[in-house]
Amino acid sequence: MDYICSKIRLPRIISDGMVLQRNTEVKVWGWAPAGEAVTVCFMSKVYHACADANGEWFVILEAAEAGGPYNMDIESAQSGEKLTVRNILLGDVWLCSGQSNMEMKMDSLKDTYPEEISSCSNDSIRHFCIPVRYDFENPQKDLEAGSWESANPEKILDFTGVGYFFALKLFEKYRIPIGLINASLGGSPAEAWLSENALKEFPEHYEAAKQLSNRAYLYKVLSEDQASTEAWYADLNKKDRGIENSNTSWKTIKVPSYWEDEGLGNFNGVVWFRKEINIPFNPANKSARLVLGNIVDEDIAYINDVEIGTTPNQYISRKYNIQDGLLKEGKNTILLRVVNTSGKGGFYKEKPYQLEIGDSIIDLVGEWQCVIGAKSSPMPPQAFVQWRPLGLYNGMLAPVTNYALKGFTWYQGEANTKNPGEYESLLKGLISDWRQKWNMGELPFLYVQLPNFMEASETPVESDWAQVREAQRRTLSVSGTAMAVAIDLGEWNDIHPVNKKDVGNRLALAAIKTVYGDETVVAFGPMYKSHRIEGSKIIISFTDTGSGLVVKNGEHPGAFAIAGADGVYVRVNAELIGDDVAVWSEAISHPVYVRYGWADNPADANLYNREGLPASPFTTE
Repeated sequence: MDYICSKIRLPRIISDGMVLQRNTEVKVWGWAPAGEAVTVCFMSKVYHACADANGEWFVILEAAEAGGPYNMDIESAQSGEKLTVRNILLGDVWLCSGQSNMEMKMDSLKDTYPEEISSCSNDSIRHFCIPVRYDFENPQKDLEAGSWESANPEKILDFTGVGYFFALKLFEKYRIPIGLINASLGGSPAEAWLSENALKEFPEHYEAAKQLSNRAYLYKVLSEDQASTEAWYADLNKKDRGIENSNTSWKTIKVPSYWEDEGLGNFNGVVWFRKEINIPFNPANKSARLVLGNIVDEDIAYINDVEIGTTPNQYISRKYNIQDGLLKEGKNTILLRVVNTSGKGGFYKEKPYQLEIGDSIIDLVGEWQCVIGAKSSPMPPQAFVQWRPLGLYNGMLAPVTNYALKGFTWYQGEANTKNPGEYESLLKGLISDWRQKWNMGELPFLYVQLPNFMEASETPVESDWAQVREAQRRTLSVSGTAMAVAIDLGEWNDIHPVNKKDVGNRLALAAIKTVYGDETVVAFGPMYKSHRIEGSKIIISFTDTGSGLVVKNGEHPGAFAIAGADGVYVRVNAELIGDDVAVWSEAISHPVYVRYGWADNPADANLYNREGLPASPFTTE
């Protein structure tokens, strides 16, 4: 963009490389001195506006077909000063929002999708990442930073992984430009993305937002949070004995494990880990990295007494590049300083722990040595102000509500499992709120149901994660919504599963059928429709059976449970009867309720349609 104009200013989102929504009127807006006349020239048409008393102006562009690239000229009628927005495409624009699984960048998926990244070259898929910002006082009018980027091996690393694969599938089918606006933040609950008016339906969240709108109170919370955190670390670092006297104090421990489970003690603080390895060849001039799965919570890694990397939290996989010349043939030493702030400290199980040198891999799973550096009480709870109600809507969404969209994609819910009972209302409220703010009618809202996570369960259990999934399923009663089921795409030991391609593809299937109107595609897996009781059996019917129900990995459907009037669930026998499922148990002669996949991580949720899409968990209560 040529910023040669001193009087006219555009919002960040209206900038070089942007994708404008096709086939609808599009608002272009900005700021200028009050009373300033502004002319916008686009696709051989001229539009006129005048800045109001607040210095705000806008024009409405006529609807146009997909295509480009085009330039847009914005000019001051009085001074003749002009700026130009270049390389504009018309296509479909989707807002991608939620928490960390939507935020997760392709950079974090380099090991999972190396070919997709290296071969990526598509100027028709573009991405705008909204920087993280919160505000509890007023909806912001503009973003602090951000730019439109095209998909190529370098820039794609900053794309949302789910969003990119969603866009790629749509582009491959329709061959039109796809623009992604990514407004997401790890750990954020749904209420952080609601506007002030929408929050009034949730008094507790509304009061929290109003409290933080007092700047003095907000600064007090932030300063106290910072002070307590800094004091905790200062005390810990002062007490940390490091590896002094280590020749006599090292103990043997298994990696991966949690040190409490290995008998080291139940405490928070610092533990040092050491492992000596033998490299039976000369590693010079070979690429090398240390892969350490996930560590709870923080670590600093050393090779032969040289620091090679550090990671601040447990949710990031450790993959440390090792500089050439640091490794040597023969004995080498790996040293880790692990800080645990709360809960159990140690290493995620069933993750890769290895030293990679060229094409060779040295397995690091097994016995390590450890020594306690310092014991401490848990870190004082942090305020996490950025996750509080209203803040993210004001800071990240409000500035782009004028920008025309095709629809929304949403991947969130993990942060609301602490209070799952309110999630259905929150999600329905969010959908209504966003549609009102964008004022484009019933914009499509596509979302991801929570995947499987934590220890697998083969017996009926109560589950906050299952309750959120049910809330998500029930939100399908809102018109213009569609849900991608991901109950088979999670990882038991990681809240951030790396299979983002299938998630994006399932969202795209939902869009192809419900938004683009392709009735020939099977876009969803089996969805609970109804049930009837026949004696001691419950017969369950489904929609979206595709070309038929199938059982994957087993002879009979699993993960079903039934209960009588007392609500006590037991696992059941189950069999397919055409496109229905019959369930029963000798322990319950008068069944009333039925559940499927009701657990954090249901071990045998194996009901699919023949198109390979899984059934959604559900309860009939």
